[in-house]
Amino acid sequence: MNCMLTIDGNEAVANVAYRVSEVIAIYPITPSSGMGELSDEWAAQGRRNLWGTVPSVVELQSEGGAAGTVHGALQAGALATTFTASQGLLLMIPNMYKIAGELTPAVFHVAARAVATHALSIFGDHSDVMATRATGFALLAANSVQEAQDMAAIASAATLAGRIPVLHFFDGFRTSHEVAKITPLPDDALRALFDPALIDAQRRRALSPEAPVLRGTAQNPDAFFQCREAQNPWYEAFPGIVQQTMDHFAALTGRQYRLFDYVGAPDAERVIVLMGSGAETVQETVDDLVADGEKVGLLKVRLYRPWAPAALLAALPASVRRIAVLDRTKEAGADGEPLFKDVLVALAEDAAGTAPRFATPPRVTGGRYGLASKEFTPAMVVAVFAALNEAQPRRRFTVGIDDDVTHLSLPFDPAFRSAAARAHFAAVFYGLGSDGTVSANKNSIKIIGDETALFAQGYFVYDSKKSGAMTVSHLRFGPQPIRSAYLTGDGDARFVACHQPHFLDTHDLLAHAAPEAVFLLNTELPPEQVWHNLPARLRRQMAAKRIRFYVIDAYRVAQEADMGRRINTVMQTCFFAISGILPQEQAIAAIKGAVEKTYGHKGRRIAEFNYRAIDRTLACLHAVSVPADDSSPDEATAPAAAVDDFVRRVTLPLIAGHGDALPVSFFPPDGTWPTGTARYEKRNLALQIPVWDEALCTQCGKCVFVCPHSAIRAKVFPADAVAGAPATFKHVPARSKDYPAGSRMSYQVAPEDCTGCTLCVEACPIRDKSNISHKALNMAPQAPLRQPEAANWAYFLTLPDLDRQAAKRTALPGAMLLPPYFEFSGACVGCGETPYIRLATQLFGDRMLIANATGCSSIYGANLPTTPYCKDTHGRGPAWSNSLFEDNAEFGLGLRLATDKLAEAARTQLQALAPQLDPALVTGLLEADQRSEAGIHEQRERVAALKAALAALGTPAAEQLAALADTLIRRSVWIIGGDGWAYDIGFGGLDHVLASGQDVNILVLDTEVYSNTGGQNSKATPLGAVAKFAAGGKPNRKKDLARIAMDYENVFVAQVAYGAKDVHTLKAFLDAESYPGVSIIIAYSPCIAHGVDLSNNLRQQDLAVKSGHWPLLRYDPRLREQGRNPLSVDSAPPSIPYREFAQHEARFTVLEHQNPDAAKALMEQAENTARARHHEYTELAALAPAATPTSEEKPDA
Repeated sequence: MNCMLTIDGNEAVANVAYRVSEVIAIYPITPSSGMGELSDEWAAQGRRNLWGTVPSVVELQSEGGAAGTVHGALQAGALATTFTASQGLLLMIPNMYKIAGELTPAVFHVAARAVATHALSIFGDHSDVMATRATGFALLAANSVQEAQDMAAIASAATLAGRIPVLHFFDGFRTSHEVAKITPLPDDALRALFDPALIDAQRRRALSPEAPVLRGTAQNPDAFFQCREAQNPWYEAFPGIVQQTMDHFAALTGRQYRLFDYVGAPDAERVIVLMGSGAETVQETVDDLVADGEKVGLLKVRLYRPWAPAALLAALPASVRRIAVLDRTKEAGADGEPLFKDVLVALAEDAAGTAPRFATPPRVTGGRYGLASKEFTPAMVVAVFAALNEAQPRRRFTVGIDDDVTHLSLPFDPAFRSAAARAHFAAVFYGLGSDGTVSANKNSIKIIGDETALFAQGYFVYDSKKSGAMTVSHLRFGPQPIRSAYLTGDGDARFVACHQPHFLDTHDLLAHAAPEAVFLLNTELPPEQVWHNLPARLRRQMAAKRIRFYVIDAYRVAQEADMGRRINTVMQTCFFAISGILPQEQAIAAIKGAVEKTYGHKGRRIAEFNYRAIDRTLACLHAVSVPADDSSPDEATAPAAAVDDFVRRVTLPLIAGHGDALPVSFFPPDGTWPTGTARYEKRNLALQIPVWDEALCTQCGKCVFVCPHSAIRAKVFPADAVAGAPATFKHVPARSKDYPAGSRMSYQVAPEDCTGCTLCVEACPIRDKSNISHKALNMAPQAPLRQPEAANWAYFLTLPDLDRQAAKRTALPGAMLLPPYFEFSGACVGCGETPYIRLATQLFGDRMLIANATGCSSIYGANLPTTPYCKDTHGRGPAWSNSLFEDNAEFGLGLRLATDKLAEAARTQLQALAPQLDPALVTGLLEADQRSEAGIHEQRERVAALKAALAALGTPAAEQLAALADTLIRRSVWIIGGDGWAYDIGFGGLDHVLASGQDVNILVLDTEVYSNTGGQNSKATPLGAVAKFAAGGKPNRKKDLARIAMDYENVFVAQVAYGAKDVHTLKAFLDAESYPGVSIIIAYSPCIAHGVDLSNNLRQQDLAVKSGHWPLLRYDPRLREQGRNPLSVDSAPPSIPYREFAQHEARFTVLEHQNPDAAKALMEQAENTARARHHEYTELAALAPAATPTSEEKPDA
């Protein structure tokens, strides 16, 4: 029986941390969330720790809250832990100082990740860990999945023995998400690592009224310094304690670690020093070079704090002459990074001592590598060793990028391969976020790891968008442990699969393929037609590499198995059928076992669908003959669209996946990027697109209103504007009398940007009376429509937009004629959030300033390579920025305060220059009424006239005013974010802004779950719903944010659901923006995390409203001044059972399979809560408003 486990780094760590903890305080942040999710799931299952109790797992409102909870639990004598990364770790720093200052045993497990600077990155480096160096926490590094498990145990035991808290870290994504085959740590071995007396000592130090003491004093200068120095003996002893624990661990498991582990030639002259997953790559390369006779070595840093220079020096070979210290962080403005400086100081102090270890001190250079998970390969390691061989090695360098600005980068030969890389069986899979490719490959790795003696490794490349973007899965298998902490190189993969056929046109899929590799393609084309429909470039590659070629129509198999677009099981079955890794019968049985394990708890129905797909797959898998030679010329390509220089040099290469090759000089140094680049991406996700039946259409605009990606639009224009239209371009007379006689109307789809969500067809109210299945919009296959509709779309964009002043904005058809300033985002297919953002930009985009909280809306709103916010023909559009997750409300308030202050400064300067300007112009500028589109337009014209007059003056004062002139135009400040921000981590700031009275508009995109980090529970999660961090179903009702906001009485509040009542949503946005104070719109936003097909997005919104789950309302303080109740409830009392809404969403139904009794009780509570909430709102709306006191009745000030 195989006694090894195939798991990822997060699970390896959580497996230890859970068993040795009593309190676990958690908060989601990528890439550490998996540890908290597993802990919560295990606790919900009743799994016990080493001491026979189920740990208390509690989710907090922020990482700072989690650290505070851990601090409290430690002070009360419990064994407590937490998991975090990046900004989350930074929020824990104040508590870390306290915990360490009180000599409190604890372990924080950190999936090390880049800290947001000029941009956010969810990927791995050590910048977060390095920010904690002064906290007093020990810093212990793990380099692999196996080590992450082992160091979690060592840290947990050492902290009890030494009373120094430990930050145990491992590289985010590269280790946290790598799936690898490891030797598990059994309970007996883990228990033996802990001395019961040390646990008793932790109990005895607990705060207790039976033996009261006081901690957390305030100290004066006469005491503070001495108290800090009193801790020195503990820090001096701790490295020895850690080594003792490592030795004890080795005795129990056979795996020996040291504070500094050296590998390589015993007489090495060149040594690389580093920590983290990069050490695995260096070790693989060193083994290769030493076998070739090179005198090189590697020093792995395990314990970074407390720093143990004596152990460092002892570990280095006495022969070393040149040392390169590699840091996975950048300390801007410093003359070297932290690890480099520590090594340098250790060597310098040794050289200055009385008995130096080295007769001639080694020369030390420092390098940066791997920031934000940038690749670090054996070729780069070889380059570092080569640089050490130079007569005058560089003092500072980078590796892995092309630095043509400061010229620090080392050149490297990408063709270099280590012997280990050549020995692995490597496979690469191209998929799409949310199509199941990644989950299928994780199952494949586990099957191979569990069913064979092979070692296995899986790493998955996807950008922050997660859903709808390309994913690339890199799998390796081999008879020896795999240290290759880097991606599969060009020409190294023996198996390549393309799960999405449109990638054929946009990416070089066979770059990774080795000669005679297998290539598997998912395509709807019959096997006999596939070859001649492939791009000529791909055919030539396949012939040259003698590729073995297989095809399957995975979407058809999945649909026939009732699995919708989820093709993961189909493609996984294909892989095992043709890769030869396992005998076919054994592989099929293993896949079915994995299905049962993965989906069985969600109900037999889902498992049966997967079984059906597996059985159908083999009959639908076909081999395609590849000619020995193919010299087909490249296809004729359409002329490239005109693009600006930045798009050509930077955006397009990023889209094509060539970003790693771009030099430093191409990038904006301050993080400022142009908008409107999503239009160049052309993702071609849709298998089918909507086709407009212009004869049936009533021009209601509903299809435009619901489109999550702004891929269907309407325009009204003069008849003569379409004189040169393509023959297939559709347009009809405009039905509305609001536009000039003879006006034409067109509804046009962007075929290459449409995602095929079908919501526009769902929303269309018009049916053909003779064929009720036929609507004014109908889905049709994209492929034959792509070329003509792309031409129609290009032509449509040349037609003039309706003047913003002419649009009837209060009616849906008129509002939907306004062009969006938000298009083609990377949001999920059918996203419930984006229609609200698009609507806001349609109505106010030419004057918007947007503060966006970190989350889904910041990722699909500003995740490179493209940006969906865009400009109009006048160059105007939303100006967008993201600060952090937690401070978005305050950040937006800052935008408003600055805007108002600059406008005030402009008015002051304008008054000072008034004698030199046209009096009518000055008066108009100062007294402008900008509450309407016409008023804003007139003010813009006045500002243009002012700028011209100021240019004519040419004085310094005129130049200063010219710089501020645009601030005289009214700006609309929007604060946008999800429920994780608004209800949880950012609620304190949001509450302060609600109380501020400032003219800001808050848009809360309420998915009722932490969507961006993977579906964790928030205070917006409804009663009874299952989410990560609420595996047993949420036991309490969601926070009522609308009522909290209404309590301020001077805040405009709206709760909307566009799929239930579109005109209500439109009116709420218009009313909110016009309100001269704080407004907040809470927008119901169905999400894939609800466990529902988002093609049913509109249905679920409607059911949410009808069941009382989501009451629609508006609270307008202006009505009070009219003697009216400011609250109106805009949805009827619940008319359907709550279950009728909940039964369609897995977040509710999954509990019925896991715990039917709990599910039933929670569903009854949810029903009662929904009805009671709606009733309470209705009662409040029916109250007679209090009389507004007259001036005579008002009390004296």
